[in-house]
Amino acid sequence: MNRLKLFGERIMSRDPGHQTAEIPIRIAIMTHCLALGKAEIIAVA
Repeated sequence: MNRLKLFGERIMSRDPGHQTAEIPIRIAIMTHCLALGKAEIIAVA
């Protein structure tokens, strides 16, 4: 949630076409940030 608030809670674009592009870009950035912070688990046998 903190990452989302860094971008601001409102959509910046005023044009509806740009708004539809802005939302997936925000989601992709947040997904990437979550992947960077996720621990990699390796099974050791």
